[in-house]
Amino acid sequence: MKKISTRQLLFFLACIMPVGKLVLLPARLADTSKNDLLFPLLVSYLVQAAAIFCALLVAKKGMTFYELLANTFGKIVAKILITLFAVFLLFAAFLPILEQKLFVQSVFYDTLPSFVAFAPFFLFAAYLLSKPLTSHGRVWDILAPLSVVGILGILILSLSSADFSALAPVGAAGWKGFFRGTMSATAWFFDAALLLPLLGTFRYEKGLAWKGTVCYLAGGAVVALFVAMFYGIFQEISPNQLFAFTATSKYFSGISMLGRIDYIFIFALGLVMSFYVTLPLKESIECVLEAYGRPRYLPTLLALAVTALFLALVVIFDYRFTEVLGFFTETVFWIIPIFSVAIPPLLLLLRRKRHAV
Repeated sequence: MKKISTRQLLFFLACIMPVGKLVLLPARLADTSKNDLLFPLLVSYLVQAAAIFCALLVAKKGMTFYELLANTFGKIVAKILITLFAVFLLFAAFLPILEQKLFVQSVFYDTLPSFVAFAPFFLFAAYLLSKPLTSHGRVWDILAPLSVVGILGILILSLSSADFSALAPVGAAGWKGFFRGTMSATAWFFDAALLLPLLGTFRYEKGLAWKGTVCYLAGGAVVALFVAMFYGIFQEISPNQLFAFTATSKYFSGISMLGRIDYIFIFALGLVMSFYVTLPLKESIECVLEAYGRPRYLPTLLALAVTALFLALVVIFDYRFTEVLGFFTETVFWIIPIFSVAIPPLLLLLRRKRHAV
């Protein structure tokens, strides 16, 4: 089986993961934490960085996620646990996919019916979900430069419009704003959980744990800069600017002469997001296949079934995004940390051999 290289994994941590935080998260943080929005963001990143460090250390065992569970608890319990994790990945993927749908419809196809505008995404998703998980590594080699160009382009066009003094005075939102912001941010921070199905697809090399953590934090620093810039531009009306990175660049003074050159960078980031939001779906399928076997047509059938499920969910909740967002950020916010924060360090405690796989 082909492996994901260390380079590809570090690209994913540094360049691909940050893109998922640039659409609705800044507006949500501004709504809950006002000018203190950087504090819940930084805490969320630090907690996830610790979990990612643990997840990468688990790779030293040289086993897949399912093999680790089966060697410790036996096959039956391992199948139950891996199935629960697969369901979690589907759960965590729903908000980013609905977020992607709103972004595509609003920015690129605002005159088309919503279903028509986003239907091609599901054809793309069905194709991508039928491919091997390791094929994502080769895609990350291509997406990483696109992500860097896209983010840098948006930052360059937007920085001159930002008033960073709007972030003062520090602490104005109080502890309530901090805790509400941290609670809301959990919907976007399941990064460590995405590494667990990748166990066994990459080889642990010396220093990978700290290198991966540093790359992840570097991406987080860029997101923090963008969020600060976002609030510096919109300030009190920040909660109403739902598509953050598409909103900041249009105030660049040169646009009146050059036109909407920012669409080049928006398209680049939109492409990166399309691959990013399908990864949890592919990992969910991979968890099921590893636990229950790989009959000839099962991978394709699962890809079609998952695609059909999310197509139906998007149609059902098309005009109920506010309710979905509230459900994820205020009602079930505690579910994601269980899988993305608690599980990686617990895996370090699992014994390597107890039951035969």
